[in-house]
Amino acid sequence: MAALDDTVWAAEHTTPAEIESALRGLLAERHAEDATHVPARVLNLVCIVDRQWSGEIANRLGAVGRNHASRTIICAVTPGRTTLDAVASVAADAAATDDGAALTFETVMIDVGSEHLEHLDSIVDPLVVTDIPTLVWAPHGHWEAVDALAGLSQSVLLDSMDDPDVGGALRRAVRLLEHRNVVDLAWLRSTPWRERVAMMFDAPGQRPRLRMIDSVTVRHHPFSGAAALLLCGWLGSRLGWPARQLRRDGRGHAEGKLGKVKVKLDSVAQEVPGLAGLTLTMRDGGLISLDRGSGGLRATRREADGTERAWRLLGASRGEGGILGEGIRLSLVGDAIYGEALVHTSGMLEE
Repeated sequence: MAALDDTVWAAEHTTPAEIESALRGLLAERHAEDATHVPARVLNLVCIVDRQWSGEIANRLGAVGRNHASRTIICAVTPGRTTLDAVASVAADAAATDDGAALTFETVMIDVGSEHLEHLDSIVDPLVVTDIPTLVWAPHGHWEAVDALAGLSQSVLLDSMDDPDVGGALRRAVRLLEHRNVVDLAWLRSTPWRERVAMMFDAPGQRPRLRMIDSVTVRHHPFSGAAALLLCGWLGSRLGWPARQLRRDGRGHAEGKLGKVKVKLDSVAQEVPGLAGLTLTMRDGGLISLDRGSGGLRATRREADGTERAWRLLGASRGEGGILGEGIRLSLVGDAIYGEALVHTSGMLEE
C-alpha cells in the first residue's frame, strides 16, 4: 500500500478503553481533514509477537501488498511487563477507489507482558472492528494467546515450518481446525508444486496414469518437513490412498507405504526453505520429476518405453511476502482442500 502521512497517537500506562477512544478520534480527525477518507472494513489482524522481533514482523506485513488487513493490532510481548503502552496510527491509501474515496487503514502496537496473554481477549475485544472477520497470527508461538482469542477470531494463521516438532505442529493445526479456519504458510509454499503436479496429469489421456503411481519421493529443506508431509497428504487425500504411518530414521528422513504406494521423504541441503524436488515413479517404468531450479522448476517426464524429455516451468516462487499476503487473503475465503490434506497427513504421523 502506498500510504500518505500517518495520523498518530501514543500513550504509556494506558488501557484498552483509552486506545479504542483514541482510534475513534484519529478516524474522525482524518475524515475532517479530507472527507474522501473512508475506513477500510474487510479484516482485523491480531499479531502476537516477541517485542524484540516486532520490527521484523512489521517488515513482513509491509510486504504483503494489497492483501493487508483493515485494522492490524500487534501485541508485542515483553516478559515481566505489567502495564500497557500503545501507539495507534491511521494511514490513507494514496490510490483512490473508483468512486474517488481513499481507504484508511489502522495499526495499533500494544506493549504487553507475558501475564496478559491468557486473558488477551479482554485487551483485544474493544479494539477489533465488529462485524468483520478476525485473523490471529502468533509467529513466535504464543499459543496461549491464540487460545484466549478463540471467541473473537474466525481464522488462525500459522507456519508449521516454524516448529521443530513437525508432528506437534500439524496436530495443533488439526485441533485448531475443529473450531476455526486455519491457514498454514507451509501449505502455501507447496502451491506451485501442487499446481504443476496437477498440470502433469491434466490431459485426459494422462489421468489414468494416476492409478499407476508406484512410489512418491519428496526432497525438502531440513526445516521443511511439514511442507513435504502436507504435499504427501494432499496426494493421498486427492487420490484416495489410505493414511498409513511413515517411519522416521532420526536423520530427517521418513518412509512407508500409503496402501500400495511407497513414500519417502528426503532431507537435502538447499539455501532456501521449502521443497527441493518431487519424483513420482510408475509401475510401468515411467517417471515424473520436478526439481527446484533457477527461475522456476525443472520438469522431467520419462515414458514406459524409456523416452525422456525435460523442460523448465517458469514463475514458481512468489516470495515470502507474496505467501504471507496469500495467507491473509485465504483467511477470508477458506481452503477445504487444505483441511482434507491436513487430516490425511495427521494419519501419517508416528505416535
